[in-house]
Amino acid sequence: MTSNLKNKLSKNITNTEEQDLGQLSVDIYELPNEILILAPIAGVKLENINLSITDDILTISGERNLESSLLKDKFIIQECFWGNFSRSIILPDNIENNSINASFKDGVLKISIQKIKGKDKTKLIRIKSNIN
Repeated sequence: MTSNLKNKLSKNITNTEEQDLGQLSVDIYELPNEILILAPIAGVKLENINLSITDDILTISGERNLESSLLKDKFIIQECFWGNFSRSIILPDNIENNSINASFKDGVLKISIQKIKGKDKTKLIRIKSNIN
């Protein structure tokens, strides 16, 4: 991954500000033609996962429900988060917002976002000498 993209993505991955939302871990990869995002979301049904994009912000949200037959107040140790979760990712400029594909298999959400070919934000700036 180019260092610019890596720095931008690592600075701009955020959890939603609300404290009652759980954290969602993601892995982000830069491939030659796409950005690939993998998010393990164990114990969540597909119909309880939402994926949206607004401007350059991709948001993954949903709800992880505890089985009603389990006694929530009778646990000895509770390390798993149950309830609403959300994760927002600021996407780089060189992606095509209309070419986003998502799939959910074996508890892993896979999001593929196509990169715009030939769009490189790096620009060399020529420095002029002020020597007369």
